[in-house]
Amino acid sequence: MKNWLITGCSSGLGRSLAKEALEKGYNVVITARDIGKLKKFEDDFPKTALLLPLDVTDKLSVRQTVRASKERFGGVDVLVNNAGYGYRAAVEEGEEEDTARLFQTNFWGPIELIKAVLPDMRAKRSGAIINISSIAALGTAPGSGYYAASKCALEGLSDGLRAETAPLGIKVMAVEPGAFRTDFAGRSLTQSDTVISDYEETAGARRIGKDKSHGTQKGDPDKGARLIIQAIEAEDTPFRLLLGSDAVRFAKETMERRRKEYDKWREFSCQSDFQD
Repeated sequence: MKNWLITGCSSGLGRSLAKEALEKGYNVVITARDIGKLKKFEDDFPKTALLLPLDVTDKLSVRQTVRASKERFGGVDVLVNNAGYGYRAAVEEGEEEDTARLFQTNFWGPIELIKAVLPDMRAKRSGAIINISSIAALGTAPGSGYYAASKCALEGLSDGLRAETAPLGIKVMAVEPGAFRTDFAGRSLTQSDTVISDYEETAGARRIGKDKSHGTQKGDPDKGARLIIQAIEAEDTPFRLLLGSDAVRFAKETMERRRKEYDKWREFSCQSDFQD
C-alpha cells in the first residue's frame, strides 16, 4: 500500500489523510479542485507528494490524474474517495440541477475513479479502495434525504464491489464518520433555494442559517485519518468503519430500532410466501 491517491484534500479529513499518509512514508497523490493551498505538502515532502488539480465530475480530469499517478509513482495502491459535500432540502424542495450535481460529485465521481484504478489493481491482485460515506447512510435526518441517498448509493455500490474484488486481493472499506470538525458544516454545505413553509419544523429547522454545529463537532480529523489508515492496513479490515463516538452511538440506536420493527412485523412479512 505504498502509493495513495486521495480526493478532496483541500481541508478536513482529506487533508488530514494526506498528511498522515505522507508522514508514514507513503507516496501520496494529493488532489483538489484548487490545489493552491496545498503547496506546503510538496515543499515538505518533495519526493513523495504530488499535487494535482482534480474535478471528480470531469471524466477527462479523472483519467489524467490516474495516468499522472502511474507515471510518477507506478500506479495507485490505495484510492480514497473523499471528495464530496452536503446538501440540505426537504425532498419536495430539492432542485433537479442541485441534486444532479450532488450525485455527480458524491456518487458518479467515485465510480469513475474506481473504474480507472481497478485494471492495475486486478493485474497486481492487490489494492484498496476507501469510500468515505456517512452515518447518514444508516439513518436520515429531515432535510438530508438527498445527501443521505448519495451516500446510501455509494455504500450499496461498495458492498457489491467488495464481493467482486475480494477474491482478487482488493480491499474495499466504507467509512461512516459522525460529526467531525471540518468544513463539512461550513463551506462544504449547500442548500436548496426553494423554501416550503410546511417543512419549517422539520427540514427547515436544519437549514444552514439555523445550524450552529460548525466548529463544535467532537470528531478530530487528524485522529480520524490515523484510524482509517490503521484499519485499511489491518489484516481483518472491516467493510464498514464507524468513526467517532457519536457514530457508534447512532449506529447502535438505529440498528436497535430497525431490529424491533423487523421483529414486530416478522409474521406479517412472511405471509407473502407461496404456501407449499
